[in-house]
Amino acid sequence: MVEREGARSLYLGLAPALARAVVYGGLRFGLYEPCKHVCSYAFGSTNFAFKFASGVIAGGLATALTNPMEVLKVRLQMSKSSTSTIREMRKVIAHEGFKALWKGVGPAMTRAGCLTASQMATYDEAKQALMKWTPLEEGFQLHLISSFIAGTAGTLVTAPVDMIKTRLMLQQESIGARVYRNGFHCASQVVVTEGVKSLYKGGFATFARVGPQTTITFVVCEKLRELAGMTAI
Repeated sequence: MVEREGARSLYLGLAPALARAVVYGGLRFGLYEPCKHVCSYAFGSTNFAFKFASGVIAGGLATALTNPMEVLKVRLQMSKSSTSTIREMRKVIAHEGFKALWKGVGPAMTRAGCLTASQMATYDEAKQALMKWTPLEEGFQLHLISSFIAGTAGTLVTAPVDMIKTRLMLQQESIGARVYRNGFHCASQVVVTEGVKSLYKGGFATFARVGPQTTITFVVCEKLRELAGMTAI
């Protein structure tokens, strides 16, 4: 990409990606704790299953609101000509309709729910286990190790869903018949035609992004909570 399109090509879709990161990241982290407290109040428990469910709800709601920005990011990354976010949005609406901005929202919500659930629940449980079975106490080292574990779990869970979501978002219905009807059809077609391992295409690239992102996010989040006088996650 650098050789053919220049170094700037690595940052295609940056504007919608940043806009989505602010809204999506804030919502999924902000909604997790309230969801967990509701489970604690309603069921008197916050075990791993309830933490996972809280993550699914938080991630799903956050994605439902930010899916248009994700679609625009993917389209800009695949565009052969230089264009702005607003111009690309107008083009999508004009040729494919307003609903096209929510293309792939089902797999995207599934992916976000799985990612948030696996990250938050794994991080939460990893912290408790490390504090119980190792000399580690609340602090940077504990947050770093727990977040790395969470990033690994998040990659394993979401890589297949991420691949399916991307393929659905790249479909342009105005050009011809749809190749994939929905997420399940896409997954089955990929497995039949390309094999099960193809679900993890781009898995290393996903980990290279999700791993450091998860680590930085949790470490910074914990520090901000400490500075704000809030309890740790």
